[in-house]
Amino acid sequence: MIIIYILLGLLALILVLALVAPRNYEVNRSVVINKPVPEVFSYIKHVKNQNDWSPWKQKDPNMKQEFVGTDGEIGFISKWEGNKEVGTGEQEILHIDENQRMETQLRFFKPWKSESVGYFTVEELEPNQTKVVWGFKGVNPIPFNIMMLFFNFEKAVGKDFEEGLAKLKTVLEH
Repeated sequence: MIIIYILLGLLALILVLALVAPRNYEVNRSVVINKPVPEVFSYIKHVKNQNDWSPWKQKDPNMKQEFVGTDGEIGFISKWEGNKEVGTGEQEILHIDENQRMETQLRFFKPWKSESVGYFTVEELEPNQTKVVWGFKGVNPIPFNIMMLFFNFEKAVGKDFEEGLAKLKTVLEH
């Protein structure tokens, strides 16, 4: 009988945690690049260019990649299969507002399945200075949202975004 009470208690705890844990997430970082908006946006809307500055490409230089469609246009898909740090997934361009915003669908298959919306926004600060925001957002289904209580997603992914944006700045300014 005690085992039943323990199991019911654990089930109640999981249920409460699932109800209070955040379901929505969003992580983004920004950088200022000393180039005009059209030049910056033209570069970042081409997904293949991420190979030059993405922190994940650095984590697995031998990552297998496949591309479908025309890069820089809606419908383009970049597929990857890498080591345990980068996993397996694909990124598809969903939306482009020229010189303003690009959105992609990120589909991860390994090490776990999830979907997120990735985005880049650009904003002119001065004629030769562009603020770039790189981020992604999504929803964690119950009970997977419980992990958000114990894992600092913002800090872990944010660090990668900061590293990538710093490299993007270097690539575009030199």
